[in-house]
Amino acid sequence: MNGQGKIRSSHLERLAVIYLRQSTLVQVRDNTESTMRQYGLADEAVRLGWARSNVKVIDADLGTSGRFGADREGFREVVAKVCLGEAGAVFGLEVSRLARSSADFARLLELARLTDTLLIDDDGTYDLADINDRLLLGLKGQMSEAELHILACRMHGAKKAAAARGELRFPLPVGYVYDDEGLCVLDPDAQVQAAIADVFAAFKAGGSAYAVVSAFVGRPFPLRAFGGIWAGQLRWGCLTHARVLSVLNNPCYAGTYVYGRYITRRRVSPDGTVHTGIQLRPRSEWPVVIHDHHDGYLTWDDYEDNQAKLEANCTHKGARPPREGLALCQGIMLCGSCGRPMTTRYHRGDRAAYECSASRADQQSTATCRSIAADTVDEAVTERLLAVLTPQQIALALAAAEEVTDRHARSHRAAELALDRARYEADRAERTFTRVEPENRLVARTLETRWEAKLAALAEAEQALDGVRKARPALPEPDALMALATDLPRLWHASDTHHKDRKRLLRTLIADVTVLPEPNRKRARIGVRWHTGATDEISVMRNDLRTPTAAIDLITRLGPTHTDDELVAQLNAAGLTTGKKRPFDVKAVRWARHAYRVRAPRTVPHRDGEIGIDAMARILGVSYSAAYYWVTHHRLDARQDRSGRWCVTWNETVEADCLARIAGSGHLNPTGPGTRPLPEEVHGCLTVHDVAMRLGVPADAVYYWIRLHRLHARRTTSGRWSIPWNDEIEASARQFAARTKKFTPTTQTTTAGGAV
Repeated sequence: MNGQGKIRSSHLERLAVIYLRQSTLVQVRDNTESTMRQYGLADEAVRLGWARSNVKVIDADLGTSGRFGADREGFREVVAKVCLGEAGAVFGLEVSRLARSSADFARLLELARLTDTLLIDDDGTYDLADINDRLLLGLKGQMSEAELHILACRMHGAKKAAAARGELRFPLPVGYVYDDEGLCVLDPDAQVQAAIADVFAAFKAGGSAYAVVSAFVGRPFPLRAFGGIWAGQLRWGCLTHARVLSVLNNPCYAGTYVYGRYITRRRVSPDGTVHTGIQLRPRSEWPVVIHDHHDGYLTWDDYEDNQAKLEANCTHKGARPPREGLALCQGIMLCGSCGRPMTTRYHRGDRAAYECSASRADQQSTATCRSIAADTVDEAVTERLLAVLTPQQIALALAAAEEVTDRHARSHRAAELALDRARYEADRAERTFTRVEPENRLVARTLETRWEAKLAALAEAEQALDGVRKARPALPEPDALMALATDLPRLWHASDTHHKDRKRLLRTLIADVTVLPEPNRKRARIGVRWHTGATDEISVMRNDLRTPTAAIDLITRLGPTHTDDELVAQLNAAGLTTGKKRPFDVKAVRWARHAYRVRAPRTVPHRDGEIGIDAMARILGVSYSAAYYWVTHHRLDARQDRSGRWCVTWNETVEADCLARIAGSGHLNPTGPGTRPLPEEVHGCLTVHDVAMRLGVPADAVYYWIRLHRLHARRTTSGRWSIPWNDEIEASARQFAARTKKFTPTTQTTTAGGAV
């Protein structure tokens, strides 16, 4: 190794860093000799004078490329040790292998110069303080980067040449395999072919990728694995939304060979990190497109139709695809006052409305921004649409289309004549060039240039003719259109016709619908813009969803004395309808009672042998809460009527059972067997139950008075309230009870032991 004299003791006292790198894991696995040689540099460092303990091997970058922007942990460690002055020398088989990027390599060289670090490889030892060594290493770095570029260009050129012939092989999507001759053919597995075909059929029927996913719920979908131990094997799993999009967007299924759909892009983040990503190219920039390269699951025209549908479904780009809701103009409604799109809100009872909510949220609404019922707009637009699709209108449209077709035919003939002339000129230029003598280079060069210009003109003429042919409108059969126009109203109003289908038909003719400014709130002006550019304006009366005044008057007058069923009969007999123009039913009457605060007649809901909870509480001498607790916890047999009131089954046996419960309850009967007597110091005091029984009020009222400090009480050791009691306190409490309107105190006076 040359230049050993440059190694000084100051270098030997520091570390000898052995940097190992292989560009790919395949090289690490197959090119083992190179890896062993790089590990052998540790012995070379010991031979040059470094102690074995001062030799540091960094092999974290095995399988990592040295190009610019690659995340190389080992290289960062090398740079760190150089910056800290810990490295005396950096070893490598070739110094250029430290970094394939000139920027990274020049940065390392500059840091090594500042910290007096040597670079050592098989060619010799380099001291960066020496200008000659710096020039030499800089030249090697440039040559290494140029070598990498030249090799990449050669490989990429070979790939492009093979791709231009349609022979470059790459992993095929599921549904295709390579045969023994290397040709792309359909997967021989019939189940795989059926699954792929069903994806396109489901997308054609549903119109969205989510519809395809829904159609494949519970059904497995094939996946061809690449790489690893599963390479080439067919696996089955769930069909996800991402996989549906990958199938629909792949032109391979249309029998088209495409190369260069994606391109690699690099971007620099604010912290200087370089990120590499893959970006989809526009279809017009695909470098290689070969149609009818292999058998397809669909045609190229079907593929383009699918792409147009996917583009129309992409809502984050401003598209408004038809949805499943009943609002016919959802997504194409505009506010004519503020100019913003109107949102659709769905309410109870299958009602929808178009609202200018975005402007209100941004405080940009105008005085004429309106919300309007969806059926008001939809009925007017539907009527205008069906009026346009009459046989007479279709006949006029066909006549106009035939005129356009004739115009296209004339331009088509003109393009054909222009192509014939361009082909004649190109052939003539070719014959002139071939007759010139080869020795007359000046004339030959001029004629060759003229021939190339004629060939370019010929290519332009061919493209012009192809564009005219594609622009020619494809007209359907007139008889089929006439039959469709006659049957369209029935199909439109059929119960099995989905809202989404109606929206699709409407959007084929109508571009958007606008609610125009109208000061009169009872009227609405609706603007319709057709795809042809024509516009229509419709003026309609807005639907008043409020209950008619006559119905309100009848409900207000008869409501307190008539039941709901009787009111329904009276309203329908009078020919009155709801705000939605529907006959009245019990539900509508109850809603009207609630909205206009009309009381229902109070009827006795109890049957024979039934009483209410309040009556049961009075009979038993307990609070309403205790009686309600028994009923709701199924301690007693009870039912609820239509108004929600409880009806308790009552007889002597039930009453005796309830009295027995009260007698054995320490909470309801303080003197019962389940209670403990009050201590001596509180004798002369009463419990809450005793006070309630004396005053004839619910126990809740006594608790309420205690909470408001109207009655003084304290808790005993058992946790119950103890209320000091005398004649003065009792008189004051009876005044509290007399001022309360919800109950009337009884005149009967009781004691803790019983009635007096």
